[in-house]
Amino acid sequence: MSGFVEKPEPVQVPGLVHLHTGKVRELYRNEAGDLVMVASDRMSAYDWVLPTEIPDKGRVLTQLSLWWFDQLADIVPNHVISTELPEGAPADWAGRTLVCQSLNMVPVECVARGYLTGSGLAEYRQTRTVCGLALPEGLVDGSELPAPIFTPATKAAVGEHDENVSYEEVARQVGAETAALLRQTTLAVYGRARDIARERGIILADTKFEFGFAADGGTLVAADEVLTPDSSRFWPADQWQPGRAQPSYDKQFVRDWLTGESGWDRTGEEPPPALPQHVVDATRAKYVEAYELLTGAPWNF
Repeated sequence: MSGFVEKPEPVQVPGLVHLHTGKVRELYRNEAGDLVMVASDRMSAYDWVLPTEIPDKGRVLTQLSLWWFDQLADIVPNHVISTELPEGAPADWAGRTLVCQSLNMVPVECVARGYLTGSGLAEYRQTRTVCGLALPEGLVDGSELPAPIFTPATKAAVGEHDENVSYEEVARQVGAETAALLRQTTLAVYGRARDIARERGIILADTKFEFGFAADGGTLVAADEVLTPDSSRFWPADQWQPGRAQPSYDKQFVRDWLTGESGWDRTGEEPPPALPQHVVDATRAKYVEAYELLTGAPWNF
């Protein structure tokens, strides 16, 4: 069992139709037919949306995505139309709201890995492969891969696991031409982002993207968020040491507290407990630090 510990009631705004409550985002449609995406401060871990929010998290995700969209614009267009608040929206939506194109979304989580960890490491330990791709012997947690790999997953509903799948399975689901375009674009974006992050002392270990096709049917467009601490593993380069779990700029504080100090059983049916203030503060600080290191700008929202 998993999902929301406490599912929120979406804010109702005149002129907007609420479409969906995701783990982090609320999705609306405006009268022009565009999507309005609002990033909340909700935190998810182990397929649960936790009862405790992380202040400013939604703004960090939104502002960092906007910064990355600019860095990647020559590789892939993005879905952002405007950052202006819809009329009548609450003041708290400022800095966390995007008006976006409505796309025909591809039902694949496009994951790029340059380093071995997480679910990729678990699969490698069993089969010496990740998503059917054979890897060399002797790799450990945190090893850099010989070259970045495309390891797609099927997109799951809230409370369900995304499942790693082979490239061949993606091609079967969406067609060979689209699968090839997804792989090419994912690896190109990862390569650009990895190099930018590395210049700033951060290792981009892996990341996931979502893409859709524009109304013309042929243009692949980056959607949702990109290269945030929610969708990526960022490690401090000067502390990288293969063979152990790496320090990171993401929700690892939350995961560690849940599976350690809190005594919560992630394999049981009980929902996770509320986060203590020191975990909230440390997690917020990591998200803000990632923003400031990557963009080179102070956090001032």
